[in-house]
Amino acid sequence: MAGDKRFRTLNKPCVLLIVIAGIERFVFKGVGSNLVIYLTEVMHMSSSSAAQTVNSWTGFTSMVPLLVAPLVDSYWNRYSTILASSFIYLIGLLALTSTALNKSKASTSSSSMFVSLYLISLGIGGYNPSLQAFGADQIDTEDELPTTNTNTSPNKKGAFFQWWYFGICSGSLLGVSIMPNIQDSVGWGLGFAVPAMAMAVSMVVFSCGSGFYSFENDRSNDVKAMEKVVHAVKGCLSKFTHSKADEKPNLVELELEDKPLCVKQENQTESQADQKSTNSNHLVKIFQVVMGLLPIWTTLLMFAVIFQQPNTFFIKQGMSMKRNIGHTYKIPPATLQCAITISIVLLMPFYDTVFIPFARFILRNENGINTMQRIAVGMFLSVIAMIFAATVEMKRLQYYSELETLSIFWLLPQYILLGISDIFTVVGMQEFFYSAVPEGMRTMGIALYTSVFGVGSFLSAFLVFLVEYFSTTKDGKGNWFSDDMSEARLDKYYWLLAGTSSLSLVVFVVLCRFQKTTQ
Repeated sequence: MAGDKRFRTLNKPCVLLIVIAGIERFVFKGVGSNLVIYLTEVMHMSSSSAAQTVNSWTGFTSMVPLLVAPLVDSYWNRYSTILASSFIYLIGLLALTSTALNKSKASTSSSSMFVSLYLISLGIGGYNPSLQAFGADQIDTEDELPTTNTNTSPNKKGAFFQWWYFGICSGSLLGVSIMPNIQDSVGWGLGFAVPAMAMAVSMVVFSCGSGFYSFENDRSNDVKAMEKVVHAVKGCLSKFTHSKADEKPNLVELELEDKPLCVKQENQTESQADQKSTNSNHLVKIFQVVMGLLPIWTTLLMFAVIFQQPNTFFIKQGMSMKRNIGHTYKIPPATLQCAITISIVLLMPFYDTVFIPFARFILRNENGINTMQRIAVGMFLSVIAMIFAATVEMKRLQYYSELETLSIFWLLPQYILLGISDIFTVVGMQEFFYSAVPEGMRTMGIALYTSVFGVGSFLSAFLVFLVEYFSTTKDGKGNWFSDDMSEARLDKYYWLLAGTSSLSLVVFVVLCRFQKTTQ
C-alpha cells in the first residue's frame, strides 16, 4: 500500500519520535478532553465560564511556543529543551493530580488547579515544537532542500508530517476514549494520575533513544547571546530608520545566508563590523518572511475557533441528549471526540491511495493538490461540520419541546466531518509553516502553526463573551449559552461560526491566488 511505502521511507529515530509524540497527545487529551466537565461539576463553574477557561488555557498553551521557539532556534538546542520541558510538563501533571485528590477548601483547590494547568502549558510550549522540529531534523538533509514552491514537497518531508499527525491522532484516540471513562466512573484523581505516569514513561523512552538521534542540525549557539541580540536590534533600528525598504526576500537566498550564521566562520580575519551587519541584515529579512506569512495565518484563525468546539459546547450539547447503552452504562460525551481521531486514523491512508489519484485525474495535475489547496479543502469541510451541528441542535431543541430526547449519536457526523477536515488542513498547515521559513527558523515555523490554535482559542473565548453579552437581556434571559439547555441556542452560535468561517475561506483563496500572481 502507498501509505506503508511512505512510512518505510522514515528512519528509526523518526518512527520513535512519532511514537513519543503519540504518548504526549494521549497525556494532553487525557487532561483536556473532559476538562470542561471537571470545571462545571467539580469546580462548579457555569457553562460559559468553563468554556472560556478551557479556551483561554488551550490558547495560552498554543501561544507559549512563540516565546520559546526563538530561544531554541538561536541559543538553546532542541534535545535539551525537550528534556527540560518534559520535566516541567510532568510537574504540572503531578500538581493537577494532587489538586484532584485534595479535598480542602474550594478556593485553594481552584488556585492550585490553575497553577498546575499553566505549568502544563509551559511544559508543552517548549516540548511540542522542539520535538516535531527535532523529528523533522532526523530526515536526511538531501531530502530537505529549501524550496519556495508550495505545489511540490519532498517525499520524505510530506511522509513525515503525515505520519506524525497519524501518530498524534492515535494517541489522542486513546486519550479521549479511555480517560473520560476513568474520570467519570472511577474518579478524577486516577483520571489525572494515568496521564502523569504516561508522561514519565515517554521521558524514559526519549532518553533511551539518544544513541539513535542525529544532532547535526541541533546545535547550541556558541556566540554570546546578549551581545548578539543587542547587535541585531541596533541593526534593525538602523535599517528601519535610515534605509529604504528592500525587495521581498527569496527563501532560498535566506537559506544560503543562514548557513554562515550557523557554522564556524572559515575566514577568521573577518571584521566584527561585518559580522554585526550580517546578523542584523539576516534578522530584518527573517522578520519580513514572518510578516509575509501573517495574512495567511490570520485567515486560519476561524478554523482554529471551530477546532475548540468538540472540547466545549459539543460536550455540553451531548450532556443533554440520550446517552444510555443498556440499562446502566451512560456514554461520557467527551468520548465522542474519539470519532474525530478514528476518522483520521482510518481515512488518512486513503489520502494517498484514493484521494490524490482522484485529484490527479480531475485536476490533470501530477501532484494532485498542493499544500494550500489541501488547507482550503479542510476549511470547507469544517464549515459543513458547523452547518450540520447547527441543524442537529435545532432538531434537539424541537425534540426537547416535545418532551423527547434525541440520541447522542446524532452528533457523530459533525465529529467525523471535523476529523476529515483535520486530515487536510492541520497536516497542510504543519507542512506549509515548516517549509515557509528558513532552515534556522524551523522551530519558529512549528510555533507559528501552533500559534494559530492559540490565538484561535483566545478568539473563541472572546466570541463567547461577546455573544453572551449581546444575547442576554436585562432580566437574564435569551443567553445562547444558558446552563439550562432547553433555553440555550447553540444552533445560532454554530450558524455564526459557519458564516464567519466561510468568509475566512473566501479571503484565504483570494490571498493564495494573489500570492501566486506575485511570485
